[in-house]
Formats: sequence, C-alpha cells, structure tokens
Amino acid sequence: MINIDELKFDEKGLIPAVVIDAESKKILTLAYMNRESLEISMKEEQTCFWSRSRQELWRKGETSGNFQHIVSIVADCDLDALAVYVLKDGPACHRGTESCFTETVFESDKNYAFSYEGLMELIEGRKINKQEGSYTTYLFEKGIDKILKKVGEESTEVIIAAKADDKKETIYEIADLAYHVMVMMIEMGISLEDIRKELASRHVIDHKVKQEKMT
Repeated sequence: MINIDELKFDEKGLIPAVVIDAESKKILTLAYMNRESLEISMKEEQTCFWSRSRQELWRKGETSGNFQHIVSIVADCDLDALAVYVLKDGPACHRGTESCFTETVFESDKNYAFSYEGLMELIEGRKINKQEGSYTTYLFEKGIDKILKKVGEESTEVIIAAKADDKKETIYEIADLAYHVMVMMIEMGISLEDIRKELASRHVIDHKVKQEKMT
C-alpha cells in the first residue's frame, strides 16, 4: 500500500479520480480530487471531490442523498490517476442516470464484449418485443411451467456431466442452465442486482456438515 505523499498531483494540485461501481465494475463518473478531498474521502470512506467550476470541496450525495461509500482507492502505475471503487446509494449522475457515461461516440460492428447484464437485457427484449423464431420468445410464450421444466432438465444435465468428470461438457451444460435460470429470473421480475445483494448479505459461510443419525 502506497503513501498519499507518493501520488503525483498536477500543477493545480489535482488528481483525476475515476469512480467505479465496486459490484458491477461500471464506470460511474470522472471527477477530481486535491489532497484535502482525498484525505476526507479516506477518513469518511465516502467520496469527496474538488469542484473545478465552483472552486470548493463537495461531497457526493450531500444534496441528492446519493452517497458513494468507498471500498478501495487504487492508483495507476504512474501514480497520477486514481480508480475509486464504491458502493453507491443511488444514481451517480446529476441527470439521474446510473452513470455519467451514457453518450455513445463509437460502437464496433465486429467486436463484442459479453456481460451478464447485456444478456439479461437481450432476454428481456425477447419478452417485451416478441421475435418470431426466437427460442427465448417461445419460452416466454409457453410460460413459467415450461421455463421451470427446462431449468430442471438443464440442472440434471449438469449433474450427469459433472458425475462423468467431463469438464468441457459440464461447462456447456452450466451455460445452458445459467441461460434458462436467467429466463426464469426475467419472467419472475428478479434482477442480477437482487442476486448480488442476497449473496453480499451472506457474510458467514456455514461449514457445518449435516450428519446422518447412526442407527
């Protein structure tokens, strides 16, 4: 862990701070800190920045209530920029959006970055805007019973592949299961955030082993 004295602030005494959602890893905003605001951020464990327009300190959330609770602060290799990982109470942007980065400048037609969030959006799109010939749309049209049947079938396939110690097949079947579980989640109105929060709430892992009574 480095000391704050090792950081390289610019000629105005500022250092750029990229704020990142610690859970989704989405970039939320770009702001600036001076030494004082960084020290306050570290002490209070909530983001405090230097406003270049108002020339004053400002704590994120002091008027909106959308505080950002700091998980960690990491400097880049040149020690002249910071990545601030946070847990947020609400939207990061003053316009009410989750992130300040919403305006697409360029999007490649051939390069695609997979994400669970993106897949969930695609699946939800097949439910809202039904597409003829789409397997996902077919599942939604058949309803929850059909979806649950597929979840059960894919769970069995995972068990069979794992029991056979077939890693490649197990990966394939887990992917099938994950997809069908996500379809079920959309049908039931369950989000990835709901699952993240549930997992995050489980601070204690139960290592107890259930023992059968000896007769």
